[in-house]
Order: sequence, then structure tokens, then C-alpha cells
Amino acid sequence: MKDNSAALAANAADARHTVEGVMTPGLRILGLGLAGVVVMGAGLGVWRAVTSAAPAREAAVGGLLLAETAFCAALVLLGSVVEGFGSGLSLGTRWPYTRNIVALMLRGDPEAAHRILATAVGVAALALALLAPGAVSFGGLALIAATALLGMGTLYVLAGRLPAVVHGLHGLLAYLVFLNYLVGIVRPDMGLPRYLDGTIALHSVLFAVLMGGMVTGQRGFGRAIEAFLRPRRAAQWVFIVHGFAALLVIGTLGWLSGIYPVAFGLALAQAAVGFFLFHGVNLRPKAPGAIVLFHQCMALLITLAVVFRWH
Repeated sequence: MKDNSAALAANAADARHTVEGVMTPGLRILGLGLAGVVVMGAGLGVWRAVTSAAPAREAAVGGLLLAETAFCAALVLLGSVVEGFGSGLSLGTRWPYTRNIVALMLRGDPEAAHRILATAVGVAALALALLAPGAVSFGGLALIAATALLGMGTLYVLAGRLPAVVHGLHGLLAYLVFLNYLVGIVRPDMGLPRYLDGTIALHSVLFAVLMGGMVTGQRGFGRAIEAFLRPRRAAQWVFIVHGFAALLVIGTLGWLSGIYPVAFGLALAQAAVGFFLFHGVNLRPKAPGAIVLFHQCMALLITLAVVFRWH
């Protein structure tokens, strides 16, 4: 009886925090687009493994690494769709799975899709660790485990039961997972810590990512930041720090614009996108829409432009 009472109480508490997201044709189109990214990533991974002249095991690792990097990018973007369409609490605070989660994903729930894709990322990371034990595979596995645990924490942040820093750290770790596998492709001779130590431009980008996640966490679920001249609430103070972080990105990439000209141009454009996102959040606090996804796309493009030194 005690066990049943505890389960009923947990279900009741979860139901109080369940908020249905906004389902629109645009959301379905974005969902199909991100599904296409996942399928393309898997296809590119298979293509790389099949066409590689390396031994079979090495070729499989190369293909899996490419697919995992694409999965991680899609997972970050899917997280922004969850935020943009108010689906952060569509499954309540129950984690990691809920009844009929696959059916919910097929019906278009981005939070269900986010959790299933996160599982795929974890499975691919485990396969990499078994096939190619080393700094990249073990580091990725550790980062994914930490990101997953904080993913549970983000639900409680949105429900007002944990501080915003949990949400910020979750976003930062998600980017570090993506960077870990990307560096494994671009600079296989370097682990992520060594790469980050020598790539100053990414320090400010990652700080801005952390603060962006904290802005979302601090304003809470479905609440506006509100326009202000002088900050009066914690969410407004956090937003100001995020603004300074964005200026730091622009300043750093401007200083290094000879090395990262495309990244610098993208950072300037991102500032304008952030302005529109601020107004979108205030106009539609529960579901700002696709502007959140666009903002996240720009952040990923800045990261890629730094790593590949696009000119």
C-alpha cells in the first residue's frame, strides 16, 4: 500500500508539472527537417565506413564518429525546438522515459524525440568506447552521462524546483559533447581539453552558451523576461550577463578576425538574431517559435566556423 501511495503521489506531482506544447504545421516541418539531419548523419557515417580504405574496424569507427557528431548537432537543435514550441514539460518531470514515448515522438512531440535521440547518442558513444577506447570515446561517454543527468535537472528548473545554473550547465555540456566528437574528426591527435586550451576563440563562445541556457532557466517555463531599462528581476540580470558574454564573443572573434573572419561575421549577425529572440520571448513567452532554433543554428555555425577556420 505504501509503495502504491508513493507511486500515486509521484504521478500526481508529475501531472501538476505537465504542460502540453504548441503543435503547429511549422513544428512538424521542423521535426521532419531534423529527422532528415539524423538520417543524413547516419547515411554519411555508413558511406564513410564503406568507402574507407582503412581496415574494417578503423573504417567502422570513422563512420560511427561522423554519425555521432551529426546526432549531437541534431540533438542540440532539437533541444531548441523543444524550448521554442513550449514542449519542455510536455512529458512532465518524469525522466528519462514515459509511457508510449515512441508513439508520442511519432505524433510530433519534440520532447519525446529529444529523449529518444539522446538515447541513440548514448548508444553510439558506448559503441565507440568499445570499438576505439581512448580519450575521445571515454571523454564523450563521460560528458554524455553528465549531460543526461543534468537533462533530468532541467525539467525541475522549468518546474521551478532547481536553480537556473543547472539549465545553463546542461546546455554547455551538450555543446562539449558535440565538440568532443567534432575534434575527434578534425584533430584526432588532440583530446578535447588540449584542443580547448589552445583555441581561445571557443572560450567566449562556450561562456555565451552557458549564459544562454541560464537565461532560459532563470525566466522559467512560459514566463517573459520583460522589457527593462534597469534590471529588477533575476532573469533580467542574467540576461544582461548573457549580453556581455555575446559582446565578449564579438570582441574575441573581432580581435582574431584574421583567423576566423566567417565566425566573426556570424557573431555580428547572431547579435541581431538575439535581439529578435528577446522580443519573441516577451511577445510569446510560452512558445517563441522557430527563432529559438535559428539562434541555436547560428551558435553551432559559429562553433563550426571556429573549428574549421572558415574563410
